[in-house]
Amino acid sequence: MGLFLTPEELEQLTGRVRKGAQIEALRAMGIMHTIRPDGRPLVLRAHIEAMMGGKTESNEEYSVEPDWSALDRAAT
Repeated sequence: MGLFLTPEELEQLTGRVRKGAQIEALRAMGIMHTIRPDGRPLVLRAHIEAMMGGKTESNEEYSVEPDWSALDRAAT
C-alpha cells in the first residue's frame, strides 16, 4: 500500500469522480488533504486509517520497562 490513497480509493471514499467534487466532499467530511499541481486531491493513507479507527502506530500495544541494570550500576 502506498503513502497516499489511490484515485480509485478517493472515488470510493468521497463517492465522487470529478476532482473538484472530491475536494468538496473531503472538506465536508473534515478530511485533511492537499491539492496536487494537476488539481487532484492528495490524502495520506495514515490520516484516513487513524480517522476511521484503523490500525496505526500510536494505537499498537507496547510495553515500557525500566532499565533495572541501571540500579545495579548505581549501587557499585
